[in-house]
Amino acid sequence: MTRTARIFLLLALCTAAPWTAAQGQDDDDLTQIKERELENVRDKISALKTSMDKRAAERDRITGELQSSEVLIAEKRTHLRELERQRDFSEKKKAELDAELVSREAELRVETGQLESQVVAAYTSGSQERIKLLLNQHDPATLGRLMTYYRYMSEYRGENIAAVNAHIAELSNLREQVSKEESRLDGLARARYAELSELNVAQEKRQELLVALKARIDEEGSEINRLAAQEQDLARLIAELTSILSDYPITSEEPFGTLRGKLTWPIAGSLVHDFGQPRAGGLKWNGVVLSAPRGREVRAIYHGRVVFADWLAGMGLLVIVDHGDGFMTLYGYNETTLKSAGDWVAPGDVIATVGDSGGQQQTGLYFEVRQGAKPVNPRTWVSRQPKTG
Repeated sequence: MTRTARIFLLLALCTAAPWTAAQGQDDDDLTQIKERELENVRDKISALKTSMDKRAAERDRITGELQSSEVLIAEKRTHLRELERQRDFSEKKKAELDAELVSREAELRVETGQLESQVVAAYTSGSQERIKLLLNQHDPATLGRLMTYYRYMSEYRGENIAAVNAHIAELSNLREQVSKEESRLDGLARARYAELSELNVAQEKRQELLVALKARIDEEGSEINRLAAQEQDLARLIAELTSILSDYPITSEEPFGTLRGKLTWPIAGSLVHDFGQPRAGGLKWNGVVLSAPRGREVRAIYHGRVVFADWLAGMGLLVIVDHGDGFMTLYGYNETTLKSAGDWVAPGDVIATVGDSGGQQQTGLYFEVRQGAKPVNPRTWVSRQPKTG
């Protein structure tokens, strides 16, 4: 390398180092800014939800109690899912330990048998075997080979004894681990029983509230007003979320607006209510309702950010995903929500499980697509059936 080249290389290194450090600092600052923005969004959404809850409670006491009951049921079901996950893990671990214990016990029996044979052979040959060998052999070479053989046999017995002792220690440790897993499984079973008992109480309370709500509607004839108020609440929520998120746009390699007819349904289910079908009082369905069994996984249909994951009157446990360019998808009636506001999702990510929250009489999923404040027919955007099994 020439002197001039070395000078240029030195200058390049000197200028690159500060730039790299500055770039790293910029990345850290950008991360902190994004975190503060996310926290700010969450605070605004939380304040909006508190305001809407207060308004709904003032309008309808039974709806407020229904919300508390269904949120509690969701928490219990989430706890049960986690307990069942831990139980499955613990049962698998115990089965592996049991199998290893059986294997180690078999190895110990083999080694113990070999050691027993060696002890019997040594006893049969007498305790003075080496002295007898010395007196009965006249050929020094033969004597040397035999003495080496006996030394090897003695060392082998020592190694065998050490292996037996090691296996005994391993077995003791394995039995202790099996005992711990059995205790853990017992504890999980007790916790699961307690959660199920509390869940049953919450479900009975929910059923009482639904009966009371139906009686009040029959008495007052307020079903139309109730549905209209719930639709207004949802429209207000969408409008407020749009306003909050306008400063935090979402970008994607392929914009949502280009995917008409190419997306996959969030669940496999049969159509119960279709977009545009009439409801009570001249209202129409703004989305579709798909019938599906309780607990079935609900999946996001495209990239986006969760902007709402909470209970809303009429929708129950609702997840709203913002896909950018003014497009949002709504997933209601859920049993549990598995994402929080601010979480990013990809197509196929599990965001909730099917339920009957919001006072529904049967389990299913409410699914809606919005472009700005306007509901659009989901069936023009979603055509593919999800994979099953």
